[in-house]
Amino acid sequence: QVQLVESGGGLVPPGGSLRLSCAVSGFTLDSRAIGWFRQAPGKDREGVSCISVSDGATYYAESKKGRFTISGDNAKNTVYLQMDSLQPEDTAVYYCALSRFTMCVSGIENFESWGQGTQVIVSS
Repeated sequence: QVQLVESGGGLVPPGGSLRLSCAVSGFTLDSRAIGWFRQAPGKDREGVSCISVSDGATYYAESKKGRFTISGDNAKNTVYLQMDSLQPEDTAVYYCALSRFTMCVSGIENFESWGQGTQVIVSS
């Protein structure tokens, strides 16, 4: 059974950092790409980043380049999202999701299994 479990969210001041984790089970990381998404109150869910562990390819939404870093640990079956220089507009529930494909393919419709989300609040 496929399962994704996020952790690592919390309250952080502007300029701070957090590392989110996505522990997966029911499949191996090198078989499917994993994406990170976020949803702020009143807004649509948006893509943040994606990783294809099989070949190490990573992708970022334009506004996250340079601040966010995605990585994967095959041995731990876990994908991480390191977030630096966080700003209040980064406040959202962050979700990881399993792609239908081995490679990252843009579009939320291409992700089929989702975690429960972890809340990130950036506030002083």
